[in-house]
Amino acid sequence: MTSAARSTARTTAPVNSMRKTALAAGLLYLLTFISIPRLALFGPVLDNPNYIFGSGSEVGVLVGVVLELIVAFAIVGTGVALFPALKRQNEGVALGFVTARVVETGIIVVGIISLLSVVTLRQDLGSAAGADAASLVIAGQSLVATQKWTFLIGQGLLPGINALLLGYLFYRSGLVPRVIPALGLIGAPLIISSAIGQILGINEQVSVWSGVAVLPIFLWELSLGLWLVFKGFKPSAMAALAADSEGTGKSAAVPAPIAATTKAGAA
Repeated sequence: MTSAARSTARTTAPVNSMRKTALAAGLLYLLTFISIPRLALFGPVLDNPNYIFGSGSEVGVLVGVVLELIVAFAIVGTGVALFPALKRQNEGVALGFVTARVVETGIIVVGIISLLSVVTLRQDLGSAAGADAASLVIAGQSLVATQKWTFLIGQGLLPGINALLLGYLFYRSGLVPRVIPALGLIGAPLIISSAIGQILGINEQVSVWSGVAVLPIFLWELSLGLWLVFKGFKPSAMAALAADSEGTGKSAAVPAPIAATTKAGAA
């Protein structure tokens, strides 16, 4: 095999690998949108204080729980899938993004467990004779309150932090058109401020402020997922990052003074 052929093979392999990486990350981002029906599916639990004593099926709630679990694992998957490409831009920030995604997933899972606990109380104690109604209502509402807070932090505050980290990495690297991460960088402070406003009690979950804050993040994640699926990373940006990585690696391996001394000794 000639040197030119070997060089072509080395170049093609990373490009193909990064295309698969982009495709996987894009599909996982789009998969997170299956949580949209959650408000309708969880409505009976979240809005009815006496849900534990109600009749009917829990199938809708359990379907919502399954969708949330899928979303939780997809969130982790996006961080893991994108890390190999993003670390070439800034490994520390890329690691921070992966960590934030893991934390986001953990908080969502806590909310899921809270809802499953309410369903269990309904199935096991809600229809039991002599059940302490007041205590069951308090227990159920405590679990619902936990779920609402996990939703605010896990799917309100942390997506803003993720948008800051990932938006910065994509904007600096140019792996996707910069208008896409610009949406994330614009939406991040808006959704973070909205979440903090809700924590402090100066903003409501359903309000103009919250609606305006959510829209750029929605567009950012949707456009990023679609671009990664259908276009992938920009080859020119990938080549530039690869060249920078190789240059940094060479400099780190053989510092200039040492290399000069070695050459002088050899001469």
